[in-house]
Amino acid sequence: MVNKLRIGTLVGGGDAVRVIPQIVGHGFESFSLTFWQSTGSTDLVETAKRVRELAVEHDFVISTVGVFGNPLTGTNGNEDTLASWERLIDHAHLFGADIVSGFTGRLTGESIDASIPKFQQVFGELSRRAADRGVRIAFENCDMGGTWASGDWNIAHNPTAWEMMFNAVPADNIGLEWEPCHQMVSLIDPIPQLRKWVDKVFHVHGKDATIAWDVVKEHGIHGPKPFVWHRTPGFGDTNWADIITILRQANYQGQINIEGWHDPVYKGELEMTGQVHALNYLKRCRGGDFVPNPV
Repeated sequence: MVNKLRIGTLVGGGDAVRVIPQIVGHGFESFSLTFWQSTGSTDLVETAKRVRELAVEHDFVISTVGVFGNPLTGTNGNEDTLASWERLIDHAHLFGADIVSGFTGRLTGESIDASIPKFQQVFGELSRRAADRGVRIAFENCDMGGTWASGDWNIAHNPTAWEMMFNAVPADNIGLEWEPCHQMVSLIDPIPQLRKWVDKVFHVHGKDATIAWDVVKEHGIHGPKPFVWHRTPGFGDTNWADIITILRQANYQGQINIEGWHDPVYKGELEMTGQVHALNYLKRCRGGDFVPNPV
């Protein structure tokens, strides 16, 4: 059976039953369901039941469920984030998903080095809980405005941090929810990075970036002019055929889901126009639809 490498998009977990029927007809083949800081009042059992019914009707999959908050602190709106991780790990199978994604968290205002012991404690336990349920954990590589020295939300935005994380919790079921955009914002070349780290990439976000090298060369990265923009795939600097080639050469078994709502041009009324363009672009980079060989 050929690995289709489905192309889809992100949808808020609490809105999935309302939103998916409105957009699935555009050709999305998978969905990632996301929650901000907490799963809140969402009935995961009922939502999973209704989403699975839609999946059967429209032939899509749920590739990940995720919660994006700071599970290491439990403060500033993150009081339920750790419990939400546990909840999603326990309920992922009801959605047909085997990946729970999110931020690592970090000790607010502290360095990545200082956050590793707490990460080891929290995700050591979560990785065991996930392994018992056949679930993998994938960390998004977004810096959320943080640096090595200080920040909030996430430590998993730098390859040196990845080495420290995976040494601290040497579990086969923890890896990355990777995208080129967040590395390009740090002026890291994403292609050789993906080639090196592809075996730890469990899920891919479809988000790109445009780097204004003329601005970098004239004003640097700390001047008044923006030097990089998050982009929807097909409008940024990355050749996604290269990304898909690397993924397939490594026998990647996951999906690519577009993370919209960031493009500075294809936004507002043009949001879904940009996302559908990205969907069709990524399908072309995949090689189009599967065509069987003659027998």
